[in-house]
Amino acid sequence: MAEVTKLELRTALGPVYRDVLPHPPRDCTADEVPVIDLAPMFSKELSDRKRVAASIKSAATNNGFFYIKNHGIPEETIARCKKQVLNFMRQPQEKKDLIASRTYSKYYNGYLGNRQSRISRNESVDIRESFSFRYTSELDPDHPTDISEVPEEVRRWIRGEEFVWKGTAHLPDFKKDCLAYWGGCLTLARRLVRMFALSLDLEEDYWDDKVTYPGADGVFNYYPPRSAEEVQSNFVSLGSHTDLQLFTLLWQDSVGGLQILSKEGQWIRAPPIEGTLVVNIGDFMMRLCNDIYKSTVHRVTNESNLERVSMPFFFGLNFNCVEGVVPSCTSESNPAKYQPISCGDWCQMRFKMEREDFFKSEEAKKTLAPSATVVAM
Repeated sequence: MAEVTKLELRTALGPVYRDVLPHPPRDCTADEVPVIDLAPMFSKELSDRKRVAASIKSAATNNGFFYIKNHGIPEETIARCKKQVLNFMRQPQEKKDLIASRTYSKYYNGYLGNRQSRISRNESVDIRESFSFRYTSELDPDHPTDISEVPEEVRRWIRGEEFVWKGTAHLPDFKKDCLAYWGGCLTLARRLVRMFALSLDLEEDYWDDKVTYPGADGVFNYYPPRSAEEVQSNFVSLGSHTDLQLFTLLWQDSVGGLQILSKEGQWIRAPPIEGTLVVNIGDFMMRLCNDIYKSTVHRVTNESNLERVSMPFFFGLNFNCVEGVVPSCTSESNPAKYQPISCGDWCQMRFKMEREDFFKSEEAKKTLAPSATVVAM
């Protein structure tokens, strides 16, 4: 009889482990991953906004994942961005390598090729290509600001790099269409973080001055169909992990592939629902609320014979903000579990660890590979 297995996860503070039940993945129920209507979030009535906040709290204390509808990002904006992702990913390899992240980036911007990451030590290399770009103040849809005018204490944390746009300038409207979706996500995230504040019994504007130049990472993922060998060997498209910042907004196409590890240890599928985005809690939010909200393990496996696209947006505080547990989440009987740390330091610790671990594993493979040296006998 199959037994519960231990799944090792990377965190900025070292490995942690989760129990996984020996059952195949199944579809989630509406209680496990609910759909939340954001229409009342745009109301002038505080009572309406608090209803949204209560729904978020219920989902965030359960499995830490939920869908949102009526989110305000036009479907045409999403469709144009998806088209541009495919335009980029279907190029010859040498074109994509013009913005290779490990060649040109200091801050994890740019293109990362297939099998160039392994986010989970327990699983295969990732069968995925990605295009990533970080926040730049000049491109902020809510208050575009020249980098020279950004306060010095946060300016050094701004991680956007221009080479990603120069190296894709040959693709018509690529930058414009990508930024339209990213900008919609950023505007939405700034509204949504106010709902999170209300959900934790904080003032609605509690984080407003801490998301002026935020962590706002756009990542466009392309998952090719797995080969017969990759299916046979149980290769994953993106290995098991948690997200780093406050929360993630995810658009996924109709192909599906997202799986969530429930609090009971069961892998559950979160299938695409037309007109929605998926939201999940990140590690930094979990720290800020003293583990009340759950940063949940998830992974991707493209089990279809089709190419799959997903477009996550990772949202956090200004990277210079040093934050501890918020006051509404501690008491004499429930003291703060975490020391203050900046969102930037928190993210950099794991980014650095993931990159170093990947290169170590690649070097180990070379050591184990058969030698081609001719030895005289």
